[in-house]
Amino acid sequence: MLPCTTSLFFCLVMGWSLLAQSAAYGKTAAYPKTQHGTHVGIASVYGKKFSGRKTASGTTFKPDDLTAASRRLPLNSKAKVTNLKTGQSTEVTINDRGPYAKNRVIDLSPAAAERIGLDQKEGVAPVEVKPISPAAPNASVAETPSP
Repeated sequence: MLPCTTSLFFCLVMGWSLLAQSAAYGKTAAYPKTQHGTHVGIASVYGKKFSGRKTASGTTFKPDDLTAASRRLPLNSKAKVTNLKTGQSTEVTINDRGPYAKNRVIDLSPAAAERIGLDQKEGVAPVEVKPISPAAPNASVAETPSP
């Protein structure tokens, strides 16, 4: 009877350990906030298949522009994105919402991804995203005038 109890205890401990690890890697781990609104997490590359489509800011997505999608930063604001593997960085304009993949903090246009040395084969990289300017005045999503 003792070996069965030991096995059960071991399974419970391992199960709780795995549960704790998965919870730590969940939503809160994707957006660890550092100083002054800076976030550290995983960046991915916006697919070229979105070329020509309208973004949340009302502009047309162009893969050659230095743009990005963020769920947290205001539209039309600027951010400095630094690849934590390569040390390379670039400034991007937030023109869309996303990424919608779990544990990602930003989607970069192919041009921005190339600038920071994001490996196209891997498609993701650890980054630091630092807001550097608020949204440009009068550059928000097209609004309908009120009567």
